[in-house]
Order: sequence, then C-alpha cells, then structure tokens
Amino acid sequence: MRYCLSAFVLALALVAPMALAHDYSHGQVKVDHPWSRPTPPGTPMGVGYMSISNTGSSDITLVGVETPRAGRVSIHETSMHDGVMRMAPVKGGLPIPAGTTVELKPHSYHLMLEKLKSPLREGESIPLTLSFEGAEAMQVELSIEPLDGKMMNTQSMDHSGEKMDHSGH
Repeated sequence: MRYCLSAFVLALALVAPMALAHDYSHGQVKVDHPWSRPTPPGTPMGVGYMSISNTGSSDITLVGVETPRAGRVSIHETSMHDGVMRMAPVKGGLPIPAGTTVELKPHSYHLMLEKLKSPLREGESIPLTLSFEGAEAMQVELSIEPLDGKMMNTQSMDHSGEKMDHSGH
C-alpha cells in the first residue's frame, strides 16, 4: 500500500507541471490550453485553439500570430450561413474586451497555420508569438494533441465566402 501511494504521489508530481505548462500569463493577458491536432503529411494547413482572457481594465486586440513552423498564421472565424459552414479571416484582429475571455475553438474563432513547413505531430509543441494591440506580445506553445474523431466535415466547409453547391451542377 505504501508503495502504491508513493507511486501515485510521484505520478502527480510529474503530471502537475505538464498541466500548468498549458497556461500562460503576461500582464493583463492569460492564455489557457493552446492546442492543435496532428496534420497528415502533405497537408499545408493546421489549426490553433486556446482561450485568451483579458484581466485588465482596458480592451485589447489579438492582431497577429507568428510561428517558425508556418509561412503565415491568420485569425479566422467559422460561421453558419443558410446551412453552409463558412470560414473567413477576421479583419482588424480579434477584440478581447476588458474582463472577458474569448475562446478559439472548433467551429468558431481559430488560428490557421498556413504553408506548414512540416506536419504537426502528436506530442510535439509548436512555438507561437501572439501580438496584441493594447498589451505586450506573448510566447506560448501549441500542444499537438491526439485526434478525437470530431474532425470538421470539410465537404460542407466554404473557405471562399461563396456558397458551395454540392449538387454537381
């Protein structure tokens, strides 16, 4: 019994720092659990998700993101229009009003990692620099987590802003 308890305490000691590594704070900005999914070889794009909290008394805006792993990173929003899911860049940055949290998550706001230099692999961490208007830039790491079977249905995704016609006409 004593051995089991010691092993459990050791396991907790090893896991706790890893859990904390997903949370970042700098000034009035807190970023929780930045993550992505693995990408198949040859796929030029990946995604990034996280929660960004503004604990300050003035509004901030996420205006840019960079990583050495992608040629470009843009901020996008997915929305439904007339039964068609559309994705479009967020113009002017992503506002994060004072005292609020904005979630970047599937089927909502998210980061598009474009022109990936290599596939995103499960278990690795991808460095990101988040640039804000109204707050200092911040370094975080996207944790590449296993696929969960809830991948987006890309057949109904419209990346152009135009309605997709799946009728074949």
